Formats: sequence, C-alpha cells, structure tokens
Amino acid sequence: MPPHWSTRQTRTGAHHVGRRRTRWSHAVAAVALLGSAVACGGESGTPTLTWYINPDPNPPEGFEGAFGQAGIAERCSTDRYTIKTELLPGSASEQRIQLARRLAADDSSIDLMSLDPVFTAEFSDAEFLEPLTGEDQTTLGEGVLQGAIDGASWNGELVVAPLWANTQVLWYRKSVTDAAGLDMSQPVTWEQIITAAGDNGKTVGVQANKYEGYVVWINALIAGAGGSILTDVDQGSDATVTIDSEAGTAAAQVVSQLASSPAAMPDLSVSNEGTVLDPFGGNSGGFIVNWTFTYNNYAADAELLEDIGWVRYPATVEGEQSRPPIGGINIGIGAFSDDPDLAKEAVACMTSEEQQIRYAVETANMPAREGAYDSAELTEQFPEDLLALWRESIDSAGPRPPTPYWSTVVNAVLSGWHPANSVDPESTPASSSAFVAEVLSGDALS
Repeated sequence: MPPHWSTRQTRTGAHHVGRRRTRWSHAVAAVALLGSAVACGGESGTPTLTWYINPDPNPPEGFEGAFGQAGIAERCSTDRYTIKTELLPGSASEQRIQLARRLAADDSSIDLMSLDPVFTAEFSDAEFLEPLTGEDQTTLGEGVLQGAIDGASWNGELVVAPLWANTQVLWYRKSVTDAAGLDMSQPVTWEQIITAAGDNGKTVGVQANKYEGYVVWINALIAGAGGSILTDVDQGSDATVTIDSEAGTAAAQVVSQLASSPAAMPDLSVSNEGTVLDPFGGNSGGFIVNWTFTYNNYAADAELLEDIGWVRYPATVEGEQSRPPIGGINIGIGAFSDDPDLAKEAVACMTSEEQQIRYAVETANMPAREGAYDSAELTEQFPEDLLALWRESIDSAGPRPPTPYWSTVVNAVLSGWHPANSVDPESTPASSSAFVAEVLSGDALS
C-alpha cells in the first residue's frame, strides 16, 4: 500500500499541528530535512515565494529572456513578493516523491508547486495543500475547461489551480490513410487504424513501456468502452476495482491486436512519448497517439507537415465516443508556506489567461482556460482546427481515477498488462483486477 502520508488534526495559521504519520512518513521526513532549503526574503525584505517546477521543453534557438514557468515567475513577481523557481526531476513519479517527502516534514520552503493532475487526490488527501476558499475556487476555476477542472479537484472541490492542460489526439500520415481508403472525416477505431497500418506496411505508435504512460493508454481504452479502472474512489484503499468488465476486455483486445500485428513498432515494450516520434516521421510512419507537443516536433519540416493530419483519439468500440487521455500541470500551494495569502495572490496571476497564452506559445503546452484558444497569438502559431480539437479533447477527456492510491494502482496494473504481447483478453482483465484489489487491501505487493 502507498504511504498514507498524514492526517491533520488541528490548524494554526498556515501550519498544522497534532499530525499523525505512519512510520514511513517519519522516515522520509528525516531524509527530507537533510536536503531542505528554506525560502526567505531577500536583503530588501521582500518575501520570496519558492515555486517548485517540473522541467519545461528547451527554449527555441535564439530565444531571449526567461522561458516557460521561469518566465511566468518573473512576470508575476511584484513589489510585494518575488517568485523564484526550483527545478524538480524530469520524471513525474520522482517529482511526487521529492515533494511528498519534504511536505511530510512540514517543509515551509515549498510555497508553490507544479503538480501532475494524477497526484492531486493524494496530496489533497494527505493535507499537503493549502485549502482554497470558495472565493479562491471561483477565481481560479472560472473559464477553465471541464477536463482540467476534474484533474484539479478532490471530493468535489477545486484544490489546485490549473496552469496548462494536455491531451492526446490521433496523428496520422495522409498518404497512408489515402492508400488504405480510410475516411478520416468520420470517427475511427483502434481496430481500423491497426488494420490499415498493418495492411500497408506501416506502424501505430503508442506508449507501452513499463511506466505510467502505458497505464494512461489502458485507462483511455477502458474509459472509451464506457468503463473505469476503479469506482468508489472516495473509499480510498476500499475502492472497487472494475478492470474485469466488458470495457476491460475491449481494452485488452486492442492491446493484444496491436501487439500481435505487423503495425506494432519493434520497440513496443519500451515505447514512450519520445520514441514514437522519429518512426512516425519516417518511411514506416502511419499513426501515433501523442500529446500536444507533437505538432511542434514536425512544424519545421513543411513537406512532412503537409502529410500529417490529426483527429480525435481513436474509439475503443465502434459507435462509442472515445475518452482521450488528459494531463497537464496544476499549481498547488504548500500547506506549510509562511505566506499562503501571497501565494494565492501569485497563483491568480500565474494561471491567468494572459500567462497561459504566453506559456502555450512558448512551449506548446495548451491552456486550461477555454477563452485562451481564441487568442490571436495561438491561432497565429497553430492551425485553428487543431486548437479546436485540443479544446474539445480536453473538455471531454477520460481522466485517470482520482484516487490517493494512483501510484499503487499503476504498479499493480503494470504487473498484469506488461509487456503488451502478454495481454490475453480472456484472462488479463480478471487476473489484473484481482491483483489490484489484493494490493489495495494490503494482501499483496506490486
């Protein structure tokens, strides 16, 4: 089972006392304190808000000034406070571990943090986040796409502020779909694209390494068939595991079909968001599902870009609308910050439509606020139909189950579904469901 980080009993100002921790939490607290950096004001006495950020893409050649989240920090600093950034590790799981260890130690140096939506429930349930008032929730949630709201909420309330949203679409080579006679103006299924690619000597790129990205694919397949990995997530470790269902079987059929097809990329078992890019842009490219940054990867090659199209994420089951994956980054306020009110003031600026537009132009990480998609800056840089597709996909996405135990669920699912060529629609959903339930109940280790 995952560490149940802490439970706050009482609250005094910005700090929390009377906390109960598991033995694991006490152990990591000691480790965290060794490396803890204390945020403090500069010589001028102006408070410094420390923002722990995930890595941004590299700035384009010739870019001048602060880039990405560092640029937001610079632009949103005022004479009342300065925002400085500290870089987290590249892996989302490592980001989670570093932040959680420090917050388990009541680390006041974390004023702000960039948080993957999949960890929203865990951090909120552990009371690592400064609570948002009703007024805060209105300010930070107004005009935000529903998919992004879902990923920023826990127990029906907004607990972090959406900064940017991400989604996957189906990218395809027009020459391949033309040769296959596939009408891309109509919804397409996974079965159709796998068959089309295989019949024409082309490939379908997915994320199927033994990591969370593979579970993102599995989750989207199950959601697209009308199911879910878990229900009753508010019950914590007593949530109901629902992989063994018609939706789970439909998802396993897609995975199995691709894994046994000539359309599978040779490195399927270790494939990720980056490894699929070159093959798709080469002679073997047929289709990939991938995030919004994909467009910028090919934008400089006009000839190749002319042959690339994009449509909604493929359907798991014909006639049922797909539920695309959703990701992005939310900004949480550390529960132990010495300046929570200033941090809230800063977050309002950092997640404003203006900042989201600027950030999207620089990084191709799309806004969480709906109005930003109509901005002249974005429509100048990206095709309008692609912007509309991203907005639609974010708004109708199928989020990963909002459970504090998501990291545990990921490891348990991977145990039964990896590698992809081991997936059997007749047995994998049932055996996987049973194992996930055992892990959540503490009767097995993933």
